Amino acid sequence: MRFANAPVSYGVFGDITVEGATTTEELLRTMAETGYEGSELGPPGFFGEIPHMVASFAGAPIAAVGAYVPLHTQEPGAVLDRDLARMAITLDEIEAVDRSALVILADEGDEMLLRSPRKDPSLSLDADGWRRLVDTVNRAAGQARDRGLEVSFHPHIATYVELPDEIERLLESTDVGLTFDVGHVVLAGGDGVELFRRWRDRINHVHIKDVRIDVLEDARREGREDFDAWWSGVSTRLGEGDSDLPAFAAALRDTRYDRWVVVEQDRAPLVVEEYAAVVADQAANLDWLRRHLGA
Repeated sequence: MRFANAPVSYGVFGDITVEGATTTEELLRTMAETGYEGSELGPPGFFGEIPHMVASFAGAPIAAVGAYVPLHTQEPGAVLDRDLARMAITLDEIEAVDRSALVILADEGDEMLLRSPRKDPSLSLDADGWRRLVDTVNRAAGQARDRGLEVSFHPHIATYVELPDEIERLLESTDVGLTFDVGHVVLAGGDGVELFRRWRDRINHVHIKDVRIDVLEDARREGREDFDAWWSGVSTRLGEGDSDLPAFAAALRDTRYDRWVVVEQDRAPLVVEEYAAVVADQAANLDWLRRHLGA
């Protein structure tokens, strides 16, 4: 296993560069100096033009391990065409920086689902909606594979592939690999350890995330619609939340998982005054990984 992180763990995402705190190049160097061996990419263009991005990863030095590709699977037409056009930029970036990096597809959900995390099963897709989702995933996966790139799919809270039954259905309906995010599985009401073992043969990428279920439960009970605001309080440092991470680490070892383990501690956008504490959190997360999974 090799350990990576993602810009979102540092509160750096979208097109944000925090003046006086970090640039994207400095962020990659910080990850490398902490001891991480890889980083996921941000959205298309996050690390600048392709030559600049390649130089940033080489200068850290740190590996590019994958890129998240959101797809509005229920909005065929202009919206989905825009998603696929942005994915093409991501594919160019992966080809330039590291062809072994994964193309990580994900359903983007919609506004209704953002108000209904861990949704009632009655909100799941009907047969036509599921057909659209599968067709979209297969279309996107085909475009990536045509360029010789490996594909994975990331189930995510507040989307149409969120609940354990929906993940199972996706695996039955497609041949894509699975990005197993233990935090999202736990938030969706699943047993992170049992489901990892069940789906192990399809898993080609792991996100390790510790979460506070009470934050989600409070948001559900209060009917909060400000997803980004309350979501920033869900993730914690590894070992401090409600995911049974020691048991999950044991499952990784027992099944001889030997690919990337990526820390993804979602947080609010970075402010300068918090940068040192954020870096310390990610150092603590790496220490947890080394203690439980080996250096």
